[in-house]
Amino acid sequence: MKNKVIWITGASSGIGEALAYQLNELGTKIILSARREDALLKVKSKCKFPENAVIIPLDLTDFESLENITAKAISIYGKIDILINNGGLSQRSLIIDTKFEVYQQMIDVNYLGTIKLSKCLLPFFIAQKSGHFVTITSLMGKFSSPYRSGYCGAKHALHGFFDALRMEHEKDNIDVSIICPGFIQTNVAKNALTGDGTALQEEDSATENGMPVDLCAKEIITAIKKKKFETYIGGKEKYGIYLKRFFPKLLHRIVLRSKVR
Repeated sequence: MKNKVIWITGASSGIGEALAYQLNELGTKIILSARREDALLKVKSKCKFPENAVIIPLDLTDFESLENITAKAISIYGKIDILINNGGLSQRSLIIDTKFEVYQQMIDVNYLGTIKLSKCLLPFFIAQKSGHFVTITSLMGKFSSPYRSGYCGAKHALHGFFDALRMEHEKDNIDVSIICPGFIQTNVAKNALTGDGTALQEEDSATENGMPVDLCAKEIITAIKKKKFETYIGGKEKYGIYLKRFFPKLLHRIVLRSKVR
């Protein structure tokens, strides 16, 4: 990984922040992006080699700005080897209580912004004859759970898009890895949108008792090195992938019994 140029979205906290520290320590050059410049500066200052970290604030829902931001990111080091699509937002509300505008925001942040940014970088990867898209989805991109309908829908959509991208551009030496974390110790639940669009501001026990975020980041980096197509990270919730495939009714009953929110 040494001397690779890696662009990380959602780098101001959680999984993105943990990836920034570990990748920086491995000798990579990192570009850190998220909405809040002050938070990005704090992450950069905590890197072991801050001179190898550059920040570019961006808003994934400001679609028109992403082409210019991509050009700026490329110009910093003259190349980008890996884009880690980690920016995203979760949801905690029942369908009946959720405003349509919340679903629009889920799609804009978790899906369309990621697609737009990836499409902006794709021509460069083709010309470079190499590149690696690493997209952080979720186990909720493979099966669903109550209170997360919009989040699950957007994460499922990412799988459809990036599986197609992999097949279309394998000939261009472009790799695609889809990373599906389960319950990880981050602020994802606290920042999740409720039915009216306000933040939940509460932790849930599953997230609190989930995998430590630094361990999650370590597993993601291993998957990147191996150029794995798809990786599942977490505890026993990972096995929901296989239950969904072979015993969907059993998974349905288990999820309902778990009362996870």
